[in-house]
Amino acid sequence: MSNSGDNAAPSERVVFQRLERAVGEALGRLERTRLRAEAAEARSGELQELLKRFTGDEGAAGRLLTRLKTLEEQNEDLRTRLEKGRESVERLLAQIRFLEGQR
Repeated sequence: MSNSGDNAAPSERVVFQRLERAVGEALGRLERTRLRAEAAEARSGELQELLKRFTGDEGAAGRLLTRLKTLEEQNEDLRTRLEKGRESVERLLAQIRFLEGQR
């Protein structure tokens, strides 16, 4: 009987190692996405300030508005990716908890 338990232990270790690796990779992607979102928000704030300075020049103001809109769209995309990343990490953690509970 202990023989079958011994056979299961190495495969469980492999599963946990894979899950740990997957969680680590997901957390890394999540962190990179968060940093990109913060950078986009910072650029957006800088551009808003520049727009205030250059309101006398319609061409510059128009270009800044266009760039601002693009950055806002990218920021929203990054937020969406960040949320999906969080959801993926939560699913992985739930799987790990479940597998640990099966031990």
